Amino acid sequence: MSTHHVDHPLQPGDQAPNVVFDAILREGKIALDDFRGRSPLLVGLFRGLHCPFCRRHVAAMAQLNPALREKGVQTLAVVNTPVERARLYFRYHPIAGLLAASDPARASHRAFGLPIVEFTEDETDWPSKVGMDAVMAMRVEGPGELPEPMNPVAAGDLLNKKDGYEITEADQQVSIAGHMQLVGHFLLDREGVVRWSYTEVEDDGRNVCRALNPDELMSAASHVTH
Repeated sequence: MSTHHVDHPLQPGDQAPNVVFDAILREGKIALDDFRGRSPLLVGLFRGLHCPFCRRHVAAMAQLNPALREKGVQTLAVVNTPVERARLYFRYHPIAGLLAASDPARASHRAFGLPIVEFTEDETDWPSKVGMDAVMAMRVEGPGELPEPMNPVAAGDLLNKKDGYEITEADQQVSIAGHMQLVGHFLLDREGVVRWSYTEVEDDGRNVCRALNPDELMSAASHVTH
């Protein structure tokens, strides 16, 4: 497994690393190199399934699968959740057509340059530190699920309660006290070169907990296959 660390998210034109994961929905391994030379790949690097926003973003990415496959693009969702816990979750919450992998050590996030942000009381130096005053000023929208735009803490609590998601010891093992792993999507071409990305690092944190724009993704997918 690659553990090479880069200090900023990979950008278009950068070569993606090879990372090897445990497959969640079948036995065996999944490697990013499995797709190299075969097809473009949209890889979504998420926090663990304990994150209600990530659960929704994994499902949203899967909903785009048919349209992406029409363009020849495969998708892979990577979660920080330990593999047995993830298998249990998807057994009870199956998502059709999902290819998913477990990376509790966050090797892929490091290799793609996604940092871990530290929560402070009132000091923000994005993306290494963010003050809780800034977090509470953020607004996350959840049409049909949230009564109004809410700060990520309140929104996350409400969504977890809505889902009835119970945090287990396996979830706690991958949580980092006082910190949060930032996440993102990377669209790789057939040779494993990044062609488009959307991460929480961009826009000074305004992307935190927000889903990608499907229109932007589909436009990028149209170009990556030509």
